[in-house]
Amino acid sequence: MVRDSLKEFESETIAVNAQLDAWYINDSEEDQRLPHHLEPKLYVPVQKLAELGLAHWVLDSNNYEHDMELRKIRAERGYTYQDIVDIAPDLLPNYEANLKNFYKEHMHADEEIRFILAGSGYFDVRDFDDRWIRIWAKKNDMLVVPAGMYHRFTLDESEYIKALRLFKGYPVWTPHYRPQDEHPSRKDYITFWKRQ
Repeated sequence: MVRDSLKEFESETIAVNAQLDAWYINDSEEDQRLPHHLEPKLYVPVQKLAELGLAHWVLDSNNYEHDMELRKIRAERGYTYQDIVDIAPDLLPNYEANLKNFYKEHMHADEEIRFILAGSGYFDVRDFDDRWIRIWAKKNDMLVVPAGMYHRFTLDESEYIKALRLFKGYPVWTPHYRPQDEHPSRKDYITFWKRQ
């Protein structure tokens, strides 16, 4: 769904924190769990991520069940369902195959919301020039990837992440693999965010 105004988005992302590490990556075929920095390194400011539609908060993952800020975000954004996912070689069946699937470029019809409770991993997102930006999500980061945005996920070299997944209503996690330029959520994303 397209937002009614940029003001609504800006009020939601006041909590965006400069501690979020993000950078443009190379197209090396090396292990996807490596940082893949360009040479020289090219970091992406938090404002650029906000302009692409990403929202980010730093919350208390040790107290997530009672965190008032998380409750407020959930109420304001309509997140009514949650579950927890643990990803590591010894925790996820068919680990290597699943990690490769997470790394296929895709989008969703709804937001993808992840609150990192432990460990870390990389969310790669496309900018409007079709370049990959790697976002290093770590413990206490809550990241919202907007509906219609091309992205992918991989663990980093630590090979462990535990995340709280939030959904609006019944949990649907259907990847729509690129190309999806005619998908309504993709069109809405481009219409709203690219014009900003």
